[in-house]
Amino acid sequence: MRLPQEIIRDKRDGRALSEADIAGFIGGLTAERVTEGQAAAFAMAVFFRGLALDERLALTRAMRDSGTVLEWDLPGPILDKHSTGGVGDTVSLSLGPLVAACGGFVPMISGRGLGHTGGTLDKLASIPGYDVTPGLDRFRAVVRETGCAIIGQTAELAPADRRLYAIRDVTGTVESLDLITASILSKKLAAGLGGLVMDVKAGSGAFMARDEDARALATSIVTVANAAGLPTRALLTDMDAPLASAAGNAVEVAYAVDYLTGRAREPRFHAVTMALCAEMLVLGRLATDRADAEARLQAALDTGAAAEIFGRMVSALGGPSDFPEASERHLPRAPVVRPVAAEHAGTVEAVDTRAVGLAVIGLGGGRTRPQDDIDPRVGFSGLVRPGDRLGAGDPLGTVHAADAAAAERAAVALRAAYRIGETVPAAREAVIERVG
Repeated sequence: MRLPQEIIRDKRDGRALSEADIAGFIGGLTAERVTEGQAAAFAMAVFFRGLALDERLALTRAMRDSGTVLEWDLPGPILDKHSTGGVGDTVSLSLGPLVAACGGFVPMISGRGLGHTGGTLDKLASIPGYDVTPGLDRFRAVVRETGCAIIGQTAELAPADRRLYAIRDVTGTVESLDLITASILSKKLAAGLGGLVMDVKAGSGAFMARDEDARALATSIVTVANAAGLPTRALLTDMDAPLASAAGNAVEVAYAVDYLTGRAREPRFHAVTMALCAEMLVLGRLATDRADAEARLQAALDTGAAAEIFGRMVSALGGPSDFPEASERHLPRAPVVRPVAAEHAGTVEAVDTRAVGLAVIGLGGGRTRPQDDIDPRVGFSGLVRPGDRLGAGDPLGTVHAADAAAAERAAVALRAAYRIGETVPAAREAVIERVG
């Protein structure tokens, strides 16, 4: 391979990289011949200069081929969903069991928190005993036995992406359309999927805040995935406010359990979850159309089949055997839990959703360095939404914190993230549009 610095120089100066250059650089990254500094420089060069479609496809394939590519022999379609990330986006925990309850198999390879967004892996790690990085044999067995398993990248699956993912998180290169596309699809291609549905977020809490940027990312992912042989569809969904009324790790797991068991089902979260699941069922030919799919999914919720599968998955991966029924007893609790009062009456006009995510990180619920530990107990619950009417002193939400000082700092940050006035904001659909 050419010297890594020469490849970086070419991309820095806007020249196209060959497939051999990209494969060599990613091979060097996997074998640790490419340093962390060189990987960071490469990510920054790509961030500013971008990749053409053939470069993007080459990067995706090279990252996929940096490790094992799974093959499955199961009596149903192998399906998955991926979100570009947001705040309060705990859909994966509900979606996997729902699709499995309808006959699909969902081997979901998820990531840790990235930037201001929460990570599915960090949420699951708040469940005592849950093994987020099992070996491939155990992963295969759990998918076969329960219909779904949500885990992190193992050493065998797309190891180049795992290394680059951590570097992007702390070098300001998270938002690159090219790197997001390659990161997502390398993992999904390595998982041996037969179909993928993308949840591409748009709004103040998304990496792509503008609809047109989110649409460009969705188009990129759908185009590259289909070119790589993976049938893929995408939905643009709203992230102008936290999707769930909870943001954190353990608090979002509790929210997902409440959703699956029927204790609480908020309309916007339900709409996004059902839309994504329905696309998966149609893509996997488990339903004739989206209406048929939604009827099957609602039955899986109403009968408790999806909640049962979630419980079996948690138990099979080392968690408590009675988790859905007794999640409050098993999940860690923050020592300080208090409401955050609105300072004056009015209507919630807007939410700086990214600021809410950063407030969770400030509580200790996210990372500023790859090696940072996460406090699974902290976050927010009961968050109000745009359009909600509040009186002076009514809660914007409830903060879960490690101590009183952290709770007060988070309360200040949460108040600053909400704009309260007298204008009722225009309603925005939870599902904005479909791509592909």
